[in-house]
Amino acid sequence: MSTSEAESAVSDVSAAENGKAARKRVTRTSLGEWKPAADRADPVSILEQQAQSRVPELVRIRYARMAAGRFPFYRGAPAIMAADLAAGEHTALNVQLCGDAHLSNFGLFASPERSLVFDVNDFDETLPGPFEWDVKRLAASVAVAARANDFSDEEANTAAVAAATAYREAMARLAALGETDVWYEMVDAAQVEELLHSQDRKLATKVMNKARSRTSMQALDKLTEPGPDGNPRIKADPPLVMPVPGGLVPELRSVLADYRNTLPEERRVLLDRYELRDIAMKVVGVGSVGTRCFIALLTGGATGDPLFLQVKQAEPSVLSNHLRASQFRHQGHRVVHGQRLTQAAGDIFLGWATGPDGLFYYWRQLRDMKGSLTIENMSAVQLKQYAALCGHTLARGHARSGDRVAIASYLGSNDVFDRAMGEFALAYADQTVADHESLLAAIESGRVDAASEVDGDKSDE
Repeated sequence: MSTSEAESAVSDVSAAENGKAARKRVTRTSLGEWKPAADRADPVSILEQQAQSRVPELVRIRYARMAAGRFPFYRGAPAIMAADLAAGEHTALNVQLCGDAHLSNFGLFASPERSLVFDVNDFDETLPGPFEWDVKRLAASVAVAARANDFSDEEANTAAVAAATAYREAMARLAALGETDVWYEMVDAAQVEELLHSQDRKLATKVMNKARSRTSMQALDKLTEPGPDGNPRIKADPPLVMPVPGGLVPELRSVLADYRNTLPEERRVLLDRYELRDIAMKVVGVGSVGTRCFIALLTGGATGDPLFLQVKQAEPSVLSNHLRASQFRHQGHRVVHGQRLTQAAGDIFLGWATGPDGLFYYWRQLRDMKGSLTIENMSAVQLKQYAALCGHTLARGHARSGDRVAIASYLGSNDVFDRAMGEFALAYADQTVADHESLLAAIESGRVDAASEVDGDKSDE
């Protein structure tokens, strides 16, 4: 054995010991326990506090979208769950957390090589923290989604356990791989089909074909109309899509230049081949509603080919009140760093900038062969398989930034952790019911003002 191999073996032993030591601080069984503290913060107050920095007219839409169902409520309430997770003990086995690893924040998108990959796709709340917080967020989302689909609690538990099992088994496999092997790991479209059972491959193929069609050219047809000069302009759809006043265009070009400087040098050359044509404010997602989000239309100088970029405001992570502050003062930089560190294949146009309003933003492609499975249409079997795929993918992301050997050692080879996550998922799904009812009561009483009717795409694009 060479010196480097010996040092690596000693390091792995130490990491494994650290993982087992963490079991003494926080047992795997205890991770399944959930009981709200007597002094638990009012969930509606947490949402109201978030709303203070957001656009008031759009906050009404956010409340309406969260009120529409328990799963939409869960999607919009990562700040509530962050406070709940922080109230308990944690393993201190840290990774770069997604921070909001629910089922709808996984999906397909194009790698720079134009292959479809499956990965976590939302990093607004990313921050280093204990690995189990992401796993709990995922497992509970599975249970909430299962109940929303009228599945039994047994089916909900089975699906949540499947997510945890896939996470544990993937982490054990990754712990045995070399550093660069872990870094190169990814879940591509072919693996998605393999991970889903044969009866669901038709569904997976349909989703992948739809994703491949979601390009800037497709967005051009859907989101634009001819302007007075004959060139395409972003189509207004109040209050979900609103034009930006023309007087702000010079300032926006300055923001574009700031964003350009955060791209690798060779990608600045590519961006320089495009010209900014139009920009509009666009309401996106559920949890993000109320933050300032825009879509920008650029066209290529040679052929006029379209490029749509999404510009999203980046606020401090909901985890920042409970964990060590980010090393990045610029919140857009924080998001981009977390995404680049976690994803196996990144968006070539991912960058950040400071807006004319002094707020932080990050930029990415609006549509780049992005797609996801519709959770509401899944059967119980499909949800279980999809939950396992997400658990597997989450472990791959965590292994890039955390001590995978220590985490694998903590998780062990039996199903203690898996069963604990199933128990936690059902208990926190019960909490979500109560919190959702609190929001409905706040709307009914007039404490919270929600839009009476909200249509439009609720994805993060």
